[in-house]
Amino acid sequence: MNNKDTFITDLAVILKEHLTEEQIESVIEIPKDSSMGDLAFPAFQLAKVMRKAPHLIANDIAASLSSNHYAQIEAVGPYVNVKLIRSEASTQIIKHIFEAQNHYGENNLGQDGNMIIDMSSPNIAKPMSMGHLRSTVIGNAIANLASKSHYNPIKINYLGDWGTQFGKLIVAYQLWGDPKVVEQNPVTELVRLYVHFHEVAIEQPELEEQARQVFLRLEQGDEELLSLWKWFREESLKEFQRIYELLDVSFDSYNGEAFFNDKMDPVIEELNEKGLTEESEGATIVDLDEYDLPPALIKKSDGATLYVTRDLAAAKYRYEKYDFDKAIYVVGNEQRVHFQQLKAVLGKMGYDWAQDIIHVPFGLITKDGKKLSTRKGDVVLLEDVLNEAIELALEQIEAKNPDLKDKEQVARQVGVGAVIFHDLKNERINSFDFNLDEIVRFEGETGPYVQYSYARAMRVLRLADMDVTSFDYQLQDDYSWEIIKKLSQYGSTIERAMREYEPSVIAKYVLQLSQLFNKFYANVRILEKDDQLPARLALVKATSIVIKDALALLGVHAPHEM
Repeated sequence: MNNKDTFITDLAVILKEHLTEEQIESVIEIPKDSSMGDLAFPAFQLAKVMRKAPHLIANDIAASLSSNHYAQIEAVGPYVNVKLIRSEASTQIIKHIFEAQNHYGENNLGQDGNMIIDMSSPNIAKPMSMGHLRSTVIGNAIANLASKSHYNPIKINYLGDWGTQFGKLIVAYQLWGDPKVVEQNPVTELVRLYVHFHEVAIEQPELEEQARQVFLRLEQGDEELLSLWKWFREESLKEFQRIYELLDVSFDSYNGEAFFNDKMDPVIEELNEKGLTEESEGATIVDLDEYDLPPALIKKSDGATLYVTRDLAAAKYRYEKYDFDKAIYVVGNEQRVHFQQLKAVLGKMGYDWAQDIIHVPFGLITKDGKKLSTRKGDVVLLEDVLNEAIELALEQIEAKNPDLKDKEQVARQVGVGAVIFHDLKNERINSFDFNLDEIVRFEGETGPYVQYSYARAMRVLRLADMDVTSFDYQLQDDYSWEIIKKLSQYGSTIERAMREYEPSVIAKYVLQLSQLFNKFYANVRILEKDDQLPARLALVKATSIVIKDALALLGVHAPHEM
C-alpha cells in the first residue's frame, strides 16, 4: 500500500538511528478496531535503546509526523495510530491494481531462482485416494505463490514406483491374479490383490519373506518381473493423468523412485569414501547422534536400499540438474524425522545447499475421525470425491440458475474448486475431517462462496457496462474503506504465505475480502447514477481482479457466472 509505505518511510526518517525500514514494516499493525486508526506502530521495542517509556516515545513520534500525509495522528498509550486520507488512499490503491492487473501483489523474494517442489507422489498400482489430495494441492499452490514471488517453480511428481510393496503386489498377482481381469480394470484389480495379500499374510507370514525376495530379484533386473512392473506403471499413470486434469495440476517431471536405481551406488561409495558409514547388525548406517537423530539406514543387511538412500541420490541429481535455490518437499508430517536425517546426511557430506532443503509437512484428512488406509482397504477415491462434488455443484446450479450457460463446465469449476479450497483454507499442519456436503455450499466459509462473490462482482460490471479505468476514485464510506484496506494488504499477504509455505493465508484472505465485498454489495447502492458511480464500479472491478488472482494462486477457477 503506498500510504503504508509512506508511513514506514516517515517513521524511518524519525527513527533512522534506531530501526531500519524493514524492522519498522515488520512491527506495523492494523488495529482490529478501525476507529483506532488504519495503521499502528508499537513503540515497545524502542524503550531499551531510547531509555524512555514506550508511551513517551509514542508521543514524540506522533508529534514528529507530518500531518500532510494523514487524516489523523494520535499517540494512544505505547502506540502511534494514524488514520489515512481515504480519498487519496482509495485512488492510489485502485489505480495500482488497474495498472498491475494480475501482477498486483507480486514480490521479488525469489529473484528468478529455481524452486524444486516435490509433491503429490502417489504409488503406482494404487488409485489416487483422498490421502493424495493434500500434497497435490498444497504443492500446486506453493508453486503458484513461487511464480508470484519471482521464483521459477519446477514441480516434480516423485512417483512411488519402487519398493517392497511391488514385491507384495507381484506375489499377489502371481498367486491370485487373472490377466484378463487386470486388463479390464487395472488399478482397481491391483488394489484388490494388494489388500488380499495383507489379509492372507496375517495367517501366512511367510508371504512377507517371499515378497522381499521377489523385490530383490526386481532390483537385480529380472526381465519378467520388470515387464510386470512397467505395465503396472503405465496403467497407473493413465489413471493419475485423468485426475490431474480434473484438478488442473501439471508437472515438469515424473521421475519416480525407480529413476534413481542406478544413482544410489555412487552415493553409497561417496559416503564410504568420506568415512561417514559404519556397520550395525549387518546394515550400513550413518550415525547422526550429533544431531540428536536416529541413524540413517543406508542399506539393509540383505543389501536392499532404503528411502533415505534414494532421496540422497534424488537430492544430488536435482541440485546438479536444476541448481535450485530452494528444494521444497510437500510430504506428510509423519515423515519429519526422515527429512531431518536427509538434511543431516547431506550436511555431513559437505553440501552446504542441504540447508536449502525444506520439508513442508501437513496433517491428515480423516473420514468420520478415522485415518484412511490402503492396506486395510479403507480407501476414499479422490476421483469419486471430485465427481460427487461436481454433481452436488450441478444440483445447486440447476436449483438457483437453471438457464446458466455452460452449466457442466461451471459445475466442474465449482465442485473441484470447493474440494481444493476446503483443503487449503485449513492450516496445512492441521488434520481435518472431510464432509462433502458442507464443502460444496454457496454459503459460509467455502470455495463456492468466494467464487459466487466474484461472479456477483462481474454481474454488477456487466449491468453497468461502463469504462471505469480513467477516474479519480475518492471513496469515503466505511464499507468501501474496509475493502480498500483489505486490497492494500494483498502483497504483504502473498509474501507471508510464501515465506511460511502456507496457502491457508491466501484462502483466509480471499474469504475475508469476499465477506467485505458482500457487505458493501448489501449496504451500498452501487449502480445508483450519481457522481460516485464510477468510483464504486472501479472498486468492484479492483476487488474482482484480486479475488480472481487469489483463487488462481490456490488453483481454483473463478467462473464469470454461477
